[in-house]
Order: sequence, then structure tokens, then C-alpha cells
Amino acid sequence: MLYRLLLVYLFYFLSRLLFTFFNWKLLEIDSFWELLRLSFYGLPFDTTAIIYSNGLFMLLSILPLYVNTRKGYQTFLFYLYFITNLITISFNFVDFIYYKFTFGRSSINILESIENEQNKTTLGVNFLVNYWYVFVLFFAMAWLWIYLYKRVRVEYIKGQQPIKYSISSILGILLIGIAGVGGARGGDFKKTTRPINLVDANKHVKKAVHADIVLNTPFCIMRTIGKTSFKKMDLVSEDVIQEQVKPIKHYSENPKSRPNVVLFIMESFGREYIGAFNKNSPIENYESFTPFLDSLAQHSFIFTNAYANGYKSIHGMSSVLAGIPSFKDAFTSSPYPNQDIESLISILKNEGYDTSFFHGAPNGSMGFSGFAQILGFDHYYGKTEYNNDADFDGTWAIWDEPFFKYMGRVLDEKNEPFLAAHFTTSSHEPYNVPSQYEGKFPKGYVPIHQCIGYSDHALREFFNQIKKSDWYDNTIFIITADHCNQVHYDYYTKILNKRAVPILIFTPDGKRIGENHDFAQHIDIYPTLMDMMGYDKPFRSWGRSLFSEKEEPFLISYANNNYFFGKGNYICAFDGKKAVGFYDKSDVGLEKNLISQKNREMEDLELACKAFVQDYFNRIIDKRLTTKN
Repeated sequence: MLYRLLLVYLFYFLSRLLFTFFNWKLLEIDSFWELLRLSFYGLPFDTTAIIYSNGLFMLLSILPLYVNTRKGYQTFLFYLYFITNLITISFNFVDFIYYKFTFGRSSINILESIENEQNKTTLGVNFLVNYWYVFVLFFAMAWLWIYLYKRVRVEYIKGQQPIKYSISSILGILLIGIAGVGGARGGDFKKTTRPINLVDANKHVKKAVHADIVLNTPFCIMRTIGKTSFKKMDLVSEDVIQEQVKPIKHYSENPKSRPNVVLFIMESFGREYIGAFNKNSPIENYESFTPFLDSLAQHSFIFTNAYANGYKSIHGMSSVLAGIPSFKDAFTSSPYPNQDIESLISILKNEGYDTSFFHGAPNGSMGFSGFAQILGFDHYYGKTEYNNDADFDGTWAIWDEPFFKYMGRVLDEKNEPFLAAHFTTSSHEPYNVPSQYEGKFPKGYVPIHQCIGYSDHALREFFNQIKKSDWYDNTIFIITADHCNQVHYDYYTKILNKRAVPILIFTPDGKRIGENHDFAQHIDIYPTLMDMMGYDKPFRSWGRSLFSEKEEPFLISYANNNYFFGKGNYICAFDGKKAVGFYDKSDVGLEKNLISQKNREMEDLELACKAFVQDYFNRIIDKRLTTKN
């Protein structure tokens, strides 16, 4: 049994090496020796996952049963061992690829990404085809594992002494049971110490991203089953929240107006790909893949230091449209999304706007239609409403260009004023473009680059189409991205820049042109629109107007099991109870921890972070997401 468990440790170690190899650039490993050190600190996390997944196997291996050395019994143990272990360790292999999209080890909410998809089989086959080498590695590992397992055989023993055998077996059970309890807790037997959790991986690292090497995916999934990070907090007083967070906003600087609003959440359109947002970046020999957005930015107001408040598509929908960020768990997958939510949609509906959500994937994909209904959109336009599978990309959704044109035709039939939010699809894995555009867009350095070029082209065609529309001149256009994706430049492997997105605001009248380099984020879009439109009533928002000089720019983000709150000169790393680091705001890699030099500004920053996180959880749990409650 011990030999067989050692084999499990061996293949957890090998899968960690492969995980690091596949994501070497993102994980910022300096040397192989550093990887070995992190692997050593990963042993308690491996032990916990191994004990949980092999508990039944261990029990059946050591029970004092006279048949346990028989061939039939050993065959049963063989299948139990490999079914549980191969299924469990396969999640490590999934993260060889999936980590590039989420920049974090998968937890139980990995199911969010597929539970609402109608074409699960197609997506699964597509994943198998595109990442066949991962499957080859998995089956090669399984073959080697089975081979090594069978190298040590159990021989049938006859004539055992019953009393001696039973006593020794019971002692063995007690010893292994005690060791198993300690192993499941992460090697700690103290009653006063809780079992290790995801945040404990940060104890052993100098760079926050290295926690993902210390962890393993089976552990992350097991530790998050049936759990939610949504719990009430009592860190600061209500007065501190009102002072630091100001969750109820009220603007009066601009005259009231009723423009149309067209908001694009571009799938995977990280800031890295757009030249207009990288003019001041430290990247040498930078290359852009968005000629249209680069030209549009010259006639727009752009925010070059903007970030997503989540790392999945559904996170982008809630943060952009409702000003609700997502941290460890998505708000939409928590127990609390089914409540009255004051949002861009609810306010504009009350102002007499027609509201529509566009998404070219099968209706229900990503959970968008369900959340759109919660927000109160009047209309949902998806693949069903488009009703022409000739323009289906074969895997995911209607190609961007024809769906953009469809959106333009639908808007031409609307009565003004209207709000239209469009979540695009084509800049998404499996990174294909329509056959007629093969070779038209630069292949670039990673597969997504040509898709970025195609979606940028689709945007150009959309704007060329709607320039002739009567509603065009009276419209505010906002373009952002849901999250980042494949990375080419090292600058965008830095921990903060893994959430770096564009925010572009375009008005055809040319009154909003310029650049801002302060912190900006998804949750700022909703209050910014309210400010621009001269909305003169109080409303709930955790963000700020990007054009207000009365509100200090700030950033809230979550990564590697910590909250990151930036304001003024510093960024605070907060573990949910206390600050664990302070960094200069220019240190996007969070590499130089200044906590030993803690000053008054840092203390105030920690207080503001506590206030934000507490108000976020308590307000959601208490269902106070409107000014009415």
C-alpha cells in the first residue's frame, strides 16, 4: 500500500512539473531549483488531496480480511485505485491549458464555465482536437503508472495466525488512521489549527503567482466543494464604510441628457493586444493587432490603466453592467444573485430606455441569459433569434461580423433612447476565423492574435454600417473586455496585468477625447455613464465616475487567494483578515513587499480595503443592492 501511495506522490509531482512547463512564462520561475523548492512546499497540499481521494483504497488495503491478498480482491483494489486517482489527477491536466485563461488553479466553480452550455459535446471534442497532446501525455502517464503499479505484486498468503494477524492489522489501522487524519489536515495534528486551505500556499512564496505551483488542482476542487466565500464580515464600523467606500453615489455636475448607450464587452480582448493602450508601456518592439481600435482611440477617451474585476466572462457581465465585482467566487454563482439589483439596466429602464443584450452563442451560454433576466433586460438576442446557422462558427457562436451587422439592423428598428450591451464571441478558443478571412489577419505570436484582428475588423464594419443610422450621433459607445487571454509580452504576465483590459469611451460629437493613466476598472463604467448622462438621483455603486475629480481613483482585484486594493501610492494585499503586503503602485508584478516599511498611508489603505470587502459581502448577503434597502 505504501508503495502504491508513493506512486501517487510521484505522479502528482510529475503533473506539477508539466503544469509549470506549460505555463512557465506566466508562473515566473527563475530556475529549476526554485521549482523543486516550491514542489517541496506543495507536499502537504498533495498529501491532503491524496488522502481524500485514496481513503477508501487505504482502508480496504489494510482491513484484516483474509481475502485481501487474493487475486480477485487485488484486482478490485487495482480498479478502485486507478479510477479514483486518474479522475482526480486529470484536473491537473485540465489546468495545463485552462490556467492560461483564468490565471489561477481551478476550483469547484470550474463547472460554471460549462454548466450552461448546450453544445458540451462539441466543445469537448474541440478541446480534444486542439489540445490532443495533453491527452497523449495523460494516457502516457497512465500507462507508466499502471506499469509501475504492477511491478510490485501481492502474493496470496496461506495459514496466517488469526490472533497475531488481527492484532498487527488493528495496530496498523490505528497508525495509518492517525497519519491519515494529519495528512488530510495538511500535516498538522493541533486542534487549535485549522486544516490547510488555499491561502496557506502563500506562506511559502516570494511571488504571489508561485502559490499556484505550490497548490494542486484536485486540492483546490476538494477544498471548495460545498463552500462559498460569501460570508458576513465585521472588520470596520459602518462610519468607516461610508467614509471610505461611499456605496451610494449622487452626481450633479452634468446636465441631464438621454443618449443611447451601446456597450461592447469584447471576449478576451486584453489590453496587451491594442496599440493605443500601449504607447507608454515599457514593451520594446511592441506590435498591435487592432488597427481599427487604434484609430478609434484617437477620437475617444481611453483609460490606459484599466482592469477587469474578475477573470471569467460572467464576471465581466456583472461588473460592467451592475458594478458588482467577483472575487474568489463569482457573484452570479453565489447563493445571492436572485435579488433586486440596482444597475445600469434598472436605472435606464426607469428612465424609459429600451434595453437589449446581444450574445451570438446558443441562448443560455455562459449563464448570460439567466443573469440578463435578473438584471431586467427587455430583450435577449442570441443564436436562436439570429436564426441562421450558416453563420455559426461550428463550435461556439455566430461569427462576430454577421452578428454585429444583425445587431445594427435590430437597433435601427428601436425607438430611442435605448441601451444595447453586446458580449462578443469570436476572439475565443479554438481561435479560428471564417474561411474567407484565412491569411487576412496577422497570425502574430499566439493563436488568439488573428482572432483579435478579425473581431477588430468586425467592429470597423459595424461602425461603417451604423454611421448612416439616425441614432448614431446621439449615442455613447463604450468598449472594454471581459478578461485577458493568451499572453505574448512578459509585461502582461505580471500579476496585476493579468487583469489588464481596455476601457474606451467614444461619442461621435467629439466632446470626449483624451487619455487617463490613473486606476480604472469595470465597476467604474456604470457610474461613469450615470455621471455623463446627468442622472441626478442617488444610486448604489461600488465604482466611481471616471470623469469625476471628487473621487480618488482606486482598484480592487482578487488573485492568488488575496484581495488587492490600490489607491494613492500603494497597492495593499489583503488575505481577508489583515494586510499581508504593500507594494508601490508601479510594481505591477507585486515583487517588492514594503510591509516592513508600513506608514500612515498604508494603514489607511488597509482600512479602505477592509471597508470595501466588508461592504461588498454584507450588502450582497443582506440583499441591499439598491438605494431602497
